[in-house]
Amino acid sequence: MMARVDHAVSRGTFTLDGETFDVDNNIWVLGDDSECVVIDAPHDVEAVLEVVGGRAVKAILATHAHDDHVRIAPELARATGAPVLLHPDDRVVWDLTHPDTAPDGELRDGQAVEVAGTALHVLHTPGHSPGACCFHVPELGVVFTGDTLFRGGPGATGRSYSDFDTIIGSITRRLLPLDPDTVVHTGHGDDTTIGAEAPHLADWISRGR
Repeated sequence: MMARVDHAVSRGTFTLDGETFDVDNNIWVLGDDSECVVIDAPHDVEAVLEVVGGRAVKAILATHAHDDHVRIAPELARATGAPVLLHPDDRVVWDLTHPDTAPDGELRDGQAVEVAGTALHVLHTPGHSPGACCFHVPELGVVFTGDTLFRGGPGATGRSYSDFDTIIGSITRRLLPLDPDTVVHTGHGDDTTIGAEAPHLADWISRGR
């Protein structure tokens, strides 16, 4: 059976640099009827488990370590027995939320995570945070971008551990060369495609962060 993408939305908060905001986060689960991986672990364990639907969870993949993407990661790991995987460059961000609990393993650029006969290819895309990663699944024509690329442009870079020039470089080198028809599944908000976003690169650079 071919892998598929399942989706839900979780509502909660995001806190950084002493400010707290209400946010809606996308929950993405990729797999078949038997096994899956979870991409990010935002606000509500039960909401994630409802999407999982009793399948074996092979891994919890963190696009980055802002608290609205990893807040329930350790609890979800305990509930599913799955390891939490994070790029090591984001450990400094992770420790803001989970100072006493380490991720279970590391993501690295070029790594392939296998699930349900399908490979998710890890793209290290720093900028929104130092260890931000995207997960490209060419077999399905999708890329999970977390907060690196949204419909309408790059993720925010106006807070600690972020950098506008770096995120522009990541998008330019790692995402825009993907097939234009690649569907972009974002950390918040609606899907887009690489082809829909690519023509606006110069506008993003002009407006800055």
